[in-house]
Amino acid sequence: MTLTLVILAAGIASRYGRLKQLEPVGPMGEALMDYGLFDAVRAGFTKVVFVVRPEIEQLMKEHVGNLLGDSIATTFVHQTPDFVPAGFTAGTDRTKPWGTAHALLTAADQVGEVFAVSNADDFYGRQAYEALGQQLRGVETSPQPTYFLVGYELQHTLSPFGGVSRALCRYDENGFLTQLVEVHDIAQGKQGILGTTADGAKLELAGSDIVSMNLWGLTTDVFSPLQRQFERFLSEGPADHEAEFLIPTALGDQLAQRGIRIRVLRTEDDWMGMTFREDRPNVAARIQDLVNRGLYPHDLTTRFSNQS
Repeated sequence: MTLTLVILAAGIASRYGRLKQLEPVGPMGEALMDYGLFDAVRAGFTKVVFVVRPEIEQLMKEHVGNLLGDSIATTFVHQTPDFVPAGFTAGTDRTKPWGTAHALLTAADQVGEVFAVSNADDFYGRQAYEALGQQLRGVETSPQPTYFLVGYELQHTLSPFGGVSRALCRYDENGFLTQLVEVHDIAQGKQGILGTTADGAKLELAGSDIVSMNLWGLTTDVFSPLQRQFERFLSEGPADHEAEFLIPTALGDQLAQRGIRIRVLRTEDDWMGMTFREDRPNVAARIQDLVNRGLYPHDLTTRFSNQS
């Protein structure tokens, strides 16, 4: 069984202000994405599909080529606003891609039966990829598809420099998701951790709440309903020209319709990411600590070349 990792790398990073996907944080200039690739290869993934914007493809190819060499199969696909179903148009007001679920659709022809999906600008930890690999290898054919979501404690995913958006996970005693709630502008304040739901309601959150950071284990069963959902999204013609078609929202709707099951996987590893530029020094320091402890090599390029 071929395990494929789809890396969503087409984001504009408007709040960050520059190409966050390749922002150097490691001792030898490694990006967060590079550590995810390293962990995925260690977990048995043998193919990577990068979803990129055309204008950054060459930069991404050069970076990935320098890192990986020929140690793993790689493919690049484009996410553009005009990647829409027949009969639909992006419209002249649309200048950026349609979000993470749209990005996933662009990779549909490049994945095998099972695959994982991650963000390029997030660090998930070795255990997360190992858990996904193990679960995906054991997936059985079923009338009700089973997917997987790696969850992290909310308190470890916040930024002291501004509010963040997270998908809040509600799950049963067996670890199966019962609800995904999109919450925006989450920040730690004097009154605790507060956020705002999609309908504008204020929500008090606990630091131990489990949230999605967009690390998924899926099968090709996801694509047909996802395509129909995207067509419906376009048909409804969102008034907000910045509106996005997101994986948590799409799979949350599929879950509500009882068409799928999603098992929440926990990991002892911490998530890392950079919503704001001010987050970078802390992330770089944490990466250096992992390297000092021997959990990651000082130079990822050398380690990949040794694997080829």
